[in-house]
Order: sequence, then structure tokens, then C-alpha cells
Amino acid sequence: MSNEEIPRGEAALLQKAREKFLATFGRQPTAAAGAPGRLNLIGDHIDYCEGFVLPAALPFLTLVVGASNNSTECNVVSVLSSGEVVSASFPAPTTSTALKPGPPAWTNYVKGVVANFPGEVPGFDAVIVTDVPMGSGLSSSAAVEVSVFSFLEALTGTKVGLVEKAKLCQKAEHEFPGMPCGIMDQYIVTMGKKDHALLIDCRSLEAEQIPLDLGDLAILVTNSNVKHQLTGSEYPQRRAQCQEAADRLGLPSLRGARIEDLEKLKAQNCDDLVLKRARHVIEETRMTVEATKAMKEKDFRRVGELFYQSHESLSHLMEVSCPELDQIVDIMRGVPGVLGARMTGGGFGGCVVTLVKKSDLDDVKQHVLSQYKGKPTFFVCQPSDGARILKL
Repeated sequence: MSNEEIPRGEAALLQKAREKFLATFGRQPTAAAGAPGRLNLIGDHIDYCEGFVLPAALPFLTLVVGASNNSTECNVVSVLSSGEVVSASFPAPTTSTALKPGPPAWTNYVKGVVANFPGEVPGFDAVIVTDVPMGSGLSSSAAVEVSVFSFLEALTGTKVGLVEKAKLCQKAEHEFPGMPCGIMDQYIVTMGKKDHALLIDCRSLEAEQIPLDLGDLAILVTNSNVKHQLTGSEYPQRRAQCQEAADRLGLPSLRGARIEDLEKLKAQNCDDLVLKRARHVIEETRMTVEATKAMKEKDFRRVGELFYQSHESLSHLMEVSCPELDQIVDIMRGVPGVLGARMTGGGFGGCVVTLVKKSDLDDVKQHVLSQYKGKPTFFVCQPSDGARILKL
């Protein structure tokens, strides 16, 4: 097995999807769309607290091809990044019959989008293909949601604004898979731009494209290959703890909280875990804004310092890291050419993002391979465009 994760590319994935559609349904697709995975550079577990986040879209893609089928059934075949093929059918929603969540679990990411799509959805046949690594904190779920939504736009001719698309896909994930995610993943997957990160204000939903001109540096992503299932993890509990802190402070979210507000929580005999979560949100929001400013000023040493500080907060205050992620970050601390490293995404497994000199990339990877107890894989982050409708 190679230790490099290499995107297959839009053209190759589209060809694979078209061939699978023809083999399965005996005709050519009439509509196609794609959406990328994403990497969050800094600002984790704060989007649902209306904080600031700084993600970038990745060249790894989920593509959907399909056609209406003159029936009331939606037939979906999904080719996973592992090569496994799964399929399912469900009825198209009508004014009298709403779609409901149900097994198999993977279909809820599709059904949720179909149920929340603002246009009338006919029966359709579709094939989904992806090279977004699953369960790695790279937003494979949002890539499915946004690619399906964009496919439905192409299929029906219904056009939806980008922010509204992101919000409807977030709503779909809340209602069908049952994951109370923030807005970050669907937003960056929808609005990513090549060679840029996106600073998102998760309260106002305003965003600023940040050019990623790294010079002699690169953003290395190390996949721990420890998998996580967020709905079955403690993610919803973290969100509830943050909301409890906000409620105690009389705030709609922790976005408006300041570090001195922690004393108010202590005075209320607030649970220590809730205090930890609140401190993380306050500090991580500050660090995200500061890191963005440092990137603009090309102060990458400061960016690296903030990466390490962010990881410590995620590990010890939000407690969403794991031994494998902590080990990779600790390994990075001792390697020449590394400016900073942190876990990225929801946690409980997944990836570490590292700011490193390009000239030291190979040495850094070899260092991790020799010391990490697991089987890591690597790729260099190349910020890419967001969701799009594709020509067939």
C-alpha cells in the first residue's frame, strides 16, 4: 500500500461514474455535479458556536451523475473510496408523502438533501463516486450532500444561492443522519476557491477569501488512518456542553464570550468540563483570527505556533483528539523544517495538518513513518474550487 493519497482527478472520476451508470442503468446520464472534501487549517469545534473558521477545499471529489427515470423511485448506486459498491432505492418525496430517515445509514445523506431540496424532485437514477477519504475528518459527508444538491440543481433546472445551498445541506445532515454539525463543512465545500482558504464568520455567514501564498512552505496532511463515526462519538455532547455555557452566560452562543466570562461560570459552580469547552471556544476563535492575520502578513512562524496551541486546546480542553493524533503532533515537534502541527476536523481520529518547509517534506514523512505506531498516509494540501455542475 502506498503511503501517498493522490486525488484521481475530476476527469477520471467522471469517466468512472459514467461507465458505472451505463453498466447499471443501460443508458447515459443527463446531469452531473461534483463537490470537494475540505481541510480545516484552524478553528475546530467552534463553527457550531458561531466562531471563525479557516478551511480550504481539497482536490479530492465526490461526483454524482444521473438522469430522471419517469417513475416515483430514486435509485442510487454509490462507489465508495474503498471500491465497495452499495445501492438503495427510496420514493421521491411528494406533497402528501415526506421522506423519512432510515436504513441503510449512508442513504440518509442523500435522502436528507432530496427532502430539503426546494424544487420538485422527480424519480431519478444516480451513481455517486468519490475519492474523498472517509472517516478522516476531511468532510466526506458534506461532499456527498453538496454534490447531490448540485446534481439536483442540474437535473431540475432549479438554482439556489450558495449560502442557502450550504444551509439546506446542513439542515439535511441535522435531520437525517442526526449529526448536529455547524455550517463550516457545507459552506467551504460549496464556496471553495483554488489557491485560497476561506475565513468564515459562522455567525453572520460572511466570508473572506484568503490567498494561500506559502512561498517555500507547504501544508502537509498526515492521515492517522484511525477512523471515527461522529454520530456514535461524543460530538453532540460537546455541542451541548458549549450551549450550556452560553446559556449560563445569557448568550445565544459562545461567540460573544470573553475569557473573563470564565470567572462568571466558575461563580455559578459550573461543571469543569463545561468550563473547559468554553475556554477552548474562546481561545480557538481568537487563534483563528490571529492565524488569518499572520497568514496575510506571511508571518508563518506565528501561524505554526498557533497550530500547536490550537492542538493543545483541542486535546486537553475540548478533548476530541486521540493518542494517535497526539503522537503525530508530538513527532512533528522534533522534526527540522516543521513550523507547527495540529489535528484537524471533528477529531476522535482523522488527520493532522502540518506547516512545513517544502525542502523538508520527504524527511518529515520518513520521520513519521519510522516513529508513528500506525500506518499513516500523506498528501500536500492544494486548495481547490468548490462545488460545481459538470458538463457531460
